[in-house]
Amino acid sequence: MFISPPNNFNQSSKTPMPKFGMYNDNDTRQTPMSGSPSSTTGSSTTVGAAPGTTTGSQGYELATTSPIINNPLYNQGWLMTQIGKYIKIEFLIGSNMYIDREGTLQEVGISYVVIKESGTNDILMCDIYSIKFVRVFDNQSIKCPV
Repeated sequence: MFISPPNNFNQSSKTPMPKFGMYNDNDTRQTPMSGSPSSTTGSSTTVGAAPGTTTGSQGYELATTSPIINNPLYNQGWLMTQIGKYIKIEFLIGSNMYIDREGTLQEVGISYVVIKESGTNDILMCDIYSIKFVRVFDNQSIKCPV
């Protein structure tokens, strides 16, 4: 004697499946909010906003740069204050190999730093997430006048 399970998926269902998302014609979530222009796309600068900020169609302000770059509590923000100085950066490669690079710090991004090597004047872009130590050298021309 065999008993059929209550949810036999081999039999066709008598109730049709509802349509969700973009296939539903009665879905009101896809329409713009009332009061906002439907033909405006992108962002525009408002008169009352701070200089360098833009506002979207909903009226909120967008930052022009990342707060990580401007905050000296983050590595990128602190390195931004050292641009133009001669530095030595030590990188951890793998689990136990250190390499170092020296030069003048030129640029700092979210995930990279750019240094200009002193011996060759080559520009070198480095991964910021493998940096372990940064040594900023003091101005030697003040201590050792030529």
